[in-house]
Amino acid sequence: AAGACRAWALGWGAVGLQPGPTGSALQVGGARTALQALKRKKRYEKQLAQIDGTLSTIEFQREALENANTNTEVLKNMGLAAKAMKAAHDNMDIDKVDELMQDIAEQQELADEISTAISKPVGFGEDFDEDELMAELEELEQEELDKNLLEISGPETVPLPNVPSISIPSKPAKKREEEEDEDMKQLEAWAGAVTE
Repeated sequence: AAGACRAWALGWGAVGLQPGPTGSALQVGGARTALQALKRKKRYEKQLAQIDGTLSTIEFQREALENANTNTEVLKNMGLAAKAMKAAHDNMDIDKVDELMQDIAEQQELADEISTAISKPVGFGEDFDEDELMAELEELEQEELDKNLLEISGPETVPLPNVPSISIPSKPAKKREEEEDEDMKQLEAWAGAVTE
């Protein structure tokens, strides 16, 4: 609305000045008409400035009112929430809450004890010593291990290579005897040299 007012007030049509065939408004209506038109233009411009200021003020006030309404709603809701919390906690006392939690814990412990008692076998296995049972289990395991070791079969008979039927020459045996005799002679010579 302000933009339309401004365009209308600044336009020549708003002040009654229309360009004539020669292109000048002063030539058509004279100086007096032009002066009147300029005065109207100045009044319209002043009114337009006032309207712009008023619109700005109204816009600012509208925003301030919206903010105030928002703040009022927020505070109202916060108050309602505080009252609701207070009403919810009116019937609660921290000592009562602690007492209730202890009762719940005690009942849970009792339920666990009952569950343990029910799940315990009656008349089965109560007469046996666990150490004796473990010793018997170890014996059974050892017997099973021994049995498994005895059942392990050795390697199947593998054919061995045949012994050569060629006779070994006796000369190398003599050579060995000769080497031993030679070693003995050296040892005796050394022992004799040491004793002298």
